[in-house]
Amino acid sequence: MRVGLAQIRPVLGRVEENLKLHREMIRRAESERVDLLVFPELSLTGYSLKDLTLDVARTLRDESIRRLVGESGRIDLVFGLVEEGPGHLFYNAAVYASEGKIRHVHRKVYLPTYGMFEEARHFARGRSFRSFETRFGRMGLLICEDAWHPSAPYLLVQDGAEFLLVLSNAPAKGMGARGMSAEETWYGLLTNHSLLHGTITFYTNRVGTEDGITFFGGSAAIDPFGRILARGERFEPQLVMIDVNPEDVRLARYQMPMLRDEDLELTAREIERIVKRRSEGRELP
Repeated sequence: MRVGLAQIRPVLGRVEENLKLHREMIRRAESERVDLLVFPELSLTGYSLKDLTLDVARTLRDESIRRLVGESGRIDLVFGLVEEGPGHLFYNAAVYASEGKIRHVHRKVYLPTYGMFEEARHFARGRSFRSFETRFGRMGLLICEDAWHPSAPYLLVQDGAEFLLVLSNAPAKGMGARGMSAEETWYGLLTNHSLLHGTITFYTNRVGTEDGITFFGGSAAIDPFGRILARGERFEPQLVMIDVNPEDVRLARYQMPMLRDEDLELTAREIERIVKRRSEGRELP
């Protein structure tokens, strides 16, 4: 299974230009016999949209989206967009397309609205994490901040995911400074997810600068033993390619059977108890 991580530099608010960028990367990936090509978060629009959100939003029935999905005949595609859903709600969404059809849509659940981020001012919140079947095995999608909440990959894996696809617009904060930089923190986070859940994780981060924010790139693939198999360049557009063996998930889950031993019923009971206590306004015992 050959996976391509499309570390692109989207143009802010220019959907048609970004569609052209996607098609160019798809042609290149097809020539390299890539099976699955993963673009970053909001790959069709750029990130710092603010009032442009309304202009760049597309429904999943929009002709431009249908044409892009139609490009998934020979290669499975994952891309990011501003999705206009029912009731004119606008979502930071990711689409998995295969054989010319949309197979799954994930709407970002955790919208960062602190510090430099203000996503909840412009987007509606997704309400679920679901794994889904692909021709390579069962997968789960996460969009950037989703991956920082331990419950998100946990739920996807409990729902059967063997692969995690993480689309990101991660800024370059603290690189070269003492302590943990954004880049180091991301790799630590993703390595832990792969190791704890026995998954192969693909991480695609964009490059470029918008509104004073620079994105570091560094797209990566991590195997279920926590090893970084591939790592993209910083700050440069690139097609990062990696050959992975899905059998590694089987081997890892046999050697490290945490998933087998996980007590989901116990977790559900304890969460129900904690939610009940909080809803009743009771203090910790």
